[in-house]
Amino acid sequence: MDSIGIVKKILASIALTAVCSTPALALDKVKFNLAWLPQGSTGGILVAIAKGFYAEAGMEVTAMRGYGGQRTVNEIDQGLFDFGYGDPISIMLNRSQGGKTIMVGTINTRWPAELCYIDKPGRKIQKLADMKGMVLGGGAASPLQNIVPAWLQANKLPADYIKVLRLDPSVINTSFLEGRIDLAECWEGANKPVLESLLKQDGKKLGAFPYRDANLNLYGNGIVTTEKLIATNPDLVKRFVRATYRGFEYQRSNPKEAAEAIGAQQRLLDKNILQQQISETNLIIEDPDASNKKLGWMRADRMQSTVDFVRKAFQLDSAIKPADIYTNQFVE
Repeated sequence: MDSIGIVKKILASIALTAVCSTPALALDKVKFNLAWLPQGSTGGILVAIAKGFYAEAGMEVTAMRGYGGQRTVNEIDQGLFDFGYGDPISIMLNRSQGGKTIMVGTINTRWPAELCYIDKPGRKIQKLADMKGMVLGGGAASPLQNIVPAWLQANKLPADYIKVLRLDPSVINTSFLEGRIDLAECWEGANKPVLESLLKQDGKKLGAFPYRDANLNLYGNGIVTTEKLIATNPDLVKRFVRATYRGFEYQRSNPKEAAEAIGAQQRLLDKNILQQQISETNLIIEDPDASNKKLGWMRADRMQSTVDFVRKAFQLDSAIKPADIYTNQFVE
């Protein structure tokens, strides 16, 4: 081999070595607050992790358990998490204290909470008026302490038509299952299937009355982040939102496979309960009345209704406007 050939061979070897030693691009690390334990209501996030959707979008997402919606939103505002599962009520309360959180996509296009009761002969609840004098247990700091009286008044009933007890959250389910309170707040995609399963073991049946069946036209939970992250890294927000709804779309189209994918990573979850949570979440993630059918899209009229109700129920400053608490720019 002549000298020119040797030089070419050396240069080619150097180039190959450089290519092989070039490190892969680092994934953006993202922390997500689930607001509670892993469950079907946040299944799309868990699916997107399990199926590699976030990784394909250049992110390494860690989903961490949370301790309630209000704390979750506040922790996002404080920079402890990049995104989380939060609701407009918590966002408005956060902003009333100077926070800058915002919803960038909805998961519950309708309010997912219901008032649950143990179904007994002669005790079928078909309308709000049927709950007169009943006792509802709620956490001392739970939003229902404000929501229920305002909801009753919106239905032209006295604020004390249903008696709301302030209980330690750890005893609410026990008090309900033992019959010491008549009603407990249960959530589709979350604790409702759990309560149903526990009652079924005792040969009992769970009944439920959705708030939304009596003039509560609110958005529920969705993806929450901060104005700061949107301003400093809009591309990350866009990639996260799109990969998340890819997860929820997969969950909606393949509920059984989604449960298997989640269960493979979260081995302590009851598969039957998880599948029911997924089914319930799938029913409320799409808004049949929205003009834009993309998952995550939020309607201006429903957000206005949400803001109006929350402002009245929590006596918040009228300076907080719907445009302050949500944006559709990442789901368009």
